[in-house]
Amino acid sequence: MEKGTLIEFRLHGERRLAVADRPEGKKHWIVIDEQGNAHTVHPRQITYTVDSGSYKSSDISEFTQDLQPYLDPSSLAVAWEILVEDGETVNPQEMAQLLFSDNTPQHCYASHLLLVNDKLYFKQKGDRYEPRSPNQVAEIQHQQQVEQQRQQETQAFWDRVQRCLGNESVEWQVSDRNRLDAIERFALYAEEGSNITLALETLSELNRPQTALAAFQLLVDLDLWSVHENLSLRRAQIPIEFPNQVLEVAQTCLNYPPPDRDVNRLDLTSLKVYTIDDESTREIDDGLSLEFLEDGRKRIWIHIADPTRLLSPGDQLDLEARRRTTTVYLPTGMIPMFPSELATGPMSLIQGQTCCALSFGVLLDAEGAVEDYTIHASLIKPTYRLTYDDVDEMLQLGIKAEPEMEELAKLAKLRKQWRDAQGAISIYMPESSIKVEGDEIIIKVLDDSPSRQMVAEMMILTGEVAARYGQAHHLALPYRSQPQPDLPPQEELMQLPAGAVRSCAMRRYMPRSEVALTPARHASLALDTYTQVTSPIRRYSDLLAHFQIKAHLRGEIPPFSIEQMQEMVMSLGPAVKEASRIERETNRYWSLEYLRRQGQQVWQAILLRWLREDINLGLLMLEELGLELPIRLNRAMLLGEIFTVKVTHVDPRQDIIQFQEIESSVKETAS
Repeated sequence: MEKGTLIEFRLHGERRLAVADRPEGKKHWIVIDEQGNAHTVHPRQITYTVDSGSYKSSDISEFTQDLQPYLDPSSLAVAWEILVEDGETVNPQEMAQLLFSDNTPQHCYASHLLLVNDKLYFKQKGDRYEPRSPNQVAEIQHQQQVEQQRQQETQAFWDRVQRCLGNESVEWQVSDRNRLDAIERFALYAEEGSNITLALETLSELNRPQTALAAFQLLVDLDLWSVHENLSLRRAQIPIEFPNQVLEVAQTCLNYPPPDRDVNRLDLTSLKVYTIDDESTREIDDGLSLEFLEDGRKRIWIHIADPTRLLSPGDQLDLEARRRTTTVYLPTGMIPMFPSELATGPMSLIQGQTCCALSFGVLLDAEGAVEDYTIHASLIKPTYRLTYDDVDEMLQLGIKAEPEMEELAKLAKLRKQWRDAQGAISIYMPESSIKVEGDEIIIKVLDDSPSRQMVAEMMILTGEVAARYGQAHHLALPYRSQPQPDLPPQEELMQLPAGAVRSCAMRRYMPRSEVALTPARHASLALDTYTQVTSPIRRYSDLLAHFQIKAHLRGEIPPFSIEQMQEMVMSLGPAVKEASRIERETNRYWSLEYLRRQGQQVWQAILLRWLREDINLGLLMLEELGLELPIRLNRAMLLGEIFTVKVTHVDPRQDIIQFQEIESSVKETAS
């Protein structure tokens, strides 16, 4: 190489033009670029010798300008079409002659740049370039189009994000879903989420922290999630909407009910039927009647909704209910097991309408034990749609026009006394009902009122009768049992304050109930056999029991074998636990949000038990709300002490709450 040679060399991966100035050592050269900067280059860095003429660095700018008219990449397409047929290779000089009919330094260097930057038509082989095959060119063009479309979609996504953050209304596209899904998964699962890189990239591009909380806030800011988004529900992936196909089947059931397989239903429409539920309940699945017999005895009738009237084992409605397992009750509303049009319509026991039911007629002996029972697929006509408050008022006033209600309450008490004599374990802890209506959060403590005790006792009675029928006829039913708890000695329990503190202590010793196909004793209910059948619209296990019992009543073989029932019972357990967890966590969130909104409100609390007595960490109950929450106390305290607190810090999203005691304990124990 001589002084004045115009060369192309690479500097940090970038192509530059420079003029050779002088040798440096045995192999290196000092070259001067367009700005007059000197660079020491090794021959390996020189990627193209443009011209060996006498150039100066000041000539580079003019040389570069002279190139511009020849740098049209589309011109290579013409050359490729000429060369591809014979597969001829070319060098920049030959390409210049082909493209420009000249091979001046400018033309040759322009050809070099076109070839070296081309990713479509030619590939380099040594100092020459080989045309790609038509198939290869077509595939590369397709890939380039896909990449171009991806870049356009990405840019359009950023545009929509910025418009949305600027309070403009935007319509998200299908192409946005991959990135939005990644952000959602990161908000839900943090570092354990999939495709986390895309989520982090998005947050970084928007100059937001790369945290799950920031991802959550971005989704809120984009109006994709509510500030109160139920993350527990999203993590569980419980379906909120029903598939269109299931909705179509439900509509067909409404318009054209299938033939009733129970053609000989017992007509009980002459009985007065009371349905008793909370005011907000729409799925009415049980009702009570009392029949006065000629011999002076009284037969209790418990009528249970009969959703199997409209479905068959294995059909789409049944399989969808099996997949959902249970109705999920949340403060913001319920997620039903069946489409609402059916669950609140023909499946429910609706006042004034003739309804299909599974009715349990029970005679009690003088002590309250089951003396005799009968079970029938029936027709009933609910007379009254009552709330628990309505029934409490009726019982208190002793309305003579409704003697059945008073007798039902008496029989429920008799039944409870009998169970107590059998060793029933009753634990009453205040239970809260949390409802979110618009922007308002309503927390109500559900009293253990006479009406609730009566309904609960009748449902337990129904469960015993259904289980006894199943046991007597060797039916595969989901029997529910509970091992005998190993409670502390009675004298130890009696040392605890009566009421919530003692119940809380007993609750800790109660083992979980179990479900199996073999009847076994239920310790806390004091029943030798028990199953749940009273909520077939809301619990799939109850629906299974209905399928089995009704088939046997018709004289048919029950639809589910022991093996099938065992498999389903095992699969239902985890789903039920998951639903319970979601309900618990959602109630917790809204209870903390309620307390957050109350600010400096003062609450009366009772110390239920110690979580870690060594560090004064206890469990309190806010009596007005029936909420159980942790507290770190600044002093020693007796269980059952009543004291006043205020919330000093609460973060519902992080499940954090801190209390401060604001005055000395009254040294009063709960009664």
